[in-house]
Amino acid sequence: MEAVAEGLWGLADYHENKGEIGKAVKCLEAICQSHVSFLPIVEIKTRLRISTLLLKHTHNVNHAKSHLERSQLLLKAIPSCFELKCRTFSLLSQCYHLVGAIPPQKLILYKALDLTSSASQDVAVKLWSCNFNSQLANAFIIEGDYQSSISALQSGYVCATEISYPDLQMFFATAILHVHLMQWDDENSVLRSISQCDRVWESIDPNRRGQCLGLLFYNELLHIFYRLRICDYKNAAHHVDNLDAAMKADMQKMQEIQQLSSELDALNQSLSRPDLPSRERSALAGRQIKLQQRLRSLEDSSLTGKEFLEPSYFGNARQAWGDKLVLAPSPMDGEWLPKSAVYALVDLMVVILGRPKGLFKECMQRIQSGMQTIQDALLKLGITDGVREVDLQHSAIWMAGVYLMLLMQFLENKVAVELTRSGFVEAQEALVQMKNWFIRFPTILQACESMIEMLRGQYAHSVGCYSEAAFHYVEAAKITESKSMQAMCHAYAAVSYFCIGDAESSSQVQISSAYSFMQAIDLIGPVYQMKDTINGVREEASLHFAYGLLLMRQQDFQEARNRLAKGLQIAHNHMGNLQLVSQYLTILGNLALALHDTVQAREILRSSLTLAKKLYDIPTQIWALSVLTALYQQLGDRGNEMENDEYRRKKLDELQKRLADAYSSIHHIELISKVKLEVQQFHELDIKRAMANQSMSVNLDIPESIGLSTPLPVQSSSRLVDLDGGRRGKRKI
Repeated sequence: MEAVAEGLWGLADYHENKGEIGKAVKCLEAICQSHVSFLPIVEIKTRLRISTLLLKHTHNVNHAKSHLERSQLLLKAIPSCFELKCRTFSLLSQCYHLVGAIPPQKLILYKALDLTSSASQDVAVKLWSCNFNSQLANAFIIEGDYQSSISALQSGYVCATEISYPDLQMFFATAILHVHLMQWDDENSVLRSISQCDRVWESIDPNRRGQCLGLLFYNELLHIFYRLRICDYKNAAHHVDNLDAAMKADMQKMQEIQQLSSELDALNQSLSRPDLPSRERSALAGRQIKLQQRLRSLEDSSLTGKEFLEPSYFGNARQAWGDKLVLAPSPMDGEWLPKSAVYALVDLMVVILGRPKGLFKECMQRIQSGMQTIQDALLKLGITDGVREVDLQHSAIWMAGVYLMLLMQFLENKVAVELTRSGFVEAQEALVQMKNWFIRFPTILQACESMIEMLRGQYAHSVGCYSEAAFHYVEAAKITESKSMQAMCHAYAAVSYFCIGDAESSSQVQISSAYSFMQAIDLIGPVYQMKDTINGVREEASLHFAYGLLLMRQQDFQEARNRLAKGLQIAHNHMGNLQLVSQYLTILGNLALALHDTVQAREILRSSLTLAKKLYDIPTQIWALSVLTALYQQLGDRGNEMENDEYRRKKLDELQKRLADAYSSIHHIELISKVKLEVQQFHELDIKRAMANQSMSVNLDIPESIGLSTPLPVQSSSRLVDLDGGRRGKRKI
């Protein structure tokens, strides 16, 4: 009967290689369903093979789980078979993970660890122990038990150290850093974890590091997430450069492999011809050997994961060679995210660092590239037009969440780029896309709701709808539980409230302005008093900006100048956000003018105008030009005054045209209306369970990086601050 089993195994391999997964499973199930008994070991191996096929190629998780549970029962009666027992434990743990059965998963992993602790402590046993500790750590993460997760990962790190596997040590060191970044209760622990990662990475032989591409990406991305968390954009830059270079090199290598494979296929086709002349056959055979050697050298230059026992992720067709970024050797399930998701992340990092610097051309190219990568991946997951989250297969929800969250990050940055350069219609389109994705996947994208509301506020403020902007900022603050996000939304809302009343009729101006001023004080006052308890330089810069405007309205110019100067220092030294710097400079130039320091005012305003031009930021250009015109008027410099005013009117005409296009769009009212997003919440247990599994991968903690919107300088808008207006007129915003 063993010969029959081997024949069916071989036939199953044949069908799998042809992509006929159903036929392969039927061949294997014929063994399990046979009326003639096979040896238990044969049945166990067969069920393991079926489970692997189902998990790798289908969404049949429960079917796979049934086969594994049967295998486990059979293995209880067999005293040996350590390897088969470990494979069964590992795959069964992953099945429980997929269906959201975390307590049974933890129980099976504890049994697996008991098995490894009672076995001889050789390399193979230690590797399996690493596998089980890694999965146990992930189970604890789902339950929010960060400390137990770190303990499990530290146990894995000890095992990796005992067998002298530095790349496996690096896997656990980076995983520990990842958990610390998610927990974020002690920055010193994060710093110690970063130092450990750096130390272990340096201990790996340089030649070996070149083969650990997955670890390189994982480590560098975690370093970037930390730098972004503390808004240290300058020190994040070299990590992004390293990733970008590695990504481009790998893409070039994969392209060469594809070209060589195509040439080799064509050459093999030619060699199969029986009538090929011997001389030509000899030449082609020589070429064949060279191609095979080159392909082998390229494939051996990185860990490919071709011998992995476990599926890298579930519910998808088998990944082609080179589509994995392996983190650890077999039998670890060592992939963090699919290569396409990681490469989209790299594009996103380039965008996040490049956008504040005004590198819009590069940013838009990366946004387009990243979004195309994500759209392709979503199609493979079955997410086409009209598909909603309740239509998803359970095993596709986790990975769908990864790609959808990345997509929302790209769209968020696209909105920010377009608003900065006054592309209001383009910003509308991106924001409507975000809204539509959220409506279709409200549970998966629940964390994005406050972001969308905040962006609606950004858009409304940019087009001069200040009351609507304040409404959406306040709503965004209500939705989020993040203190930092709440602080920023309150700061933004305060700025919008300062601007309300500008476009009202003359009889309404005084009442509207007074009410809005009190609203702004109610928002910014309490938050500013608590600023020392809020982490993040981005939040601090936003609060200084809004509070500085408040002090200006209260005619406390000197204190306003001090607060704004501090905010400018943060924006310049830590954030590198040129738009925010330009806005700070403009308002400081205005203050200098109010304090009769015309020399400093002129230098500051010229710098602001230069930055605004670089960013194609029309509102800030108009703002700076308005103040410069007032300055030249005060100095009696009629020539420069007229020249500035003429350029200001030209820019104002351009802005009015863009605003008219935005107002006439069918999306304008939809976006600014004082109505929260209405979605049908799908409280499906499957979705909630699957979303819990995203904590290790989707919670990337990439901070939103939207800058403060410039108060809009339109002729009908009110004057935010009246600085010595009797002599110079009022600054328009």
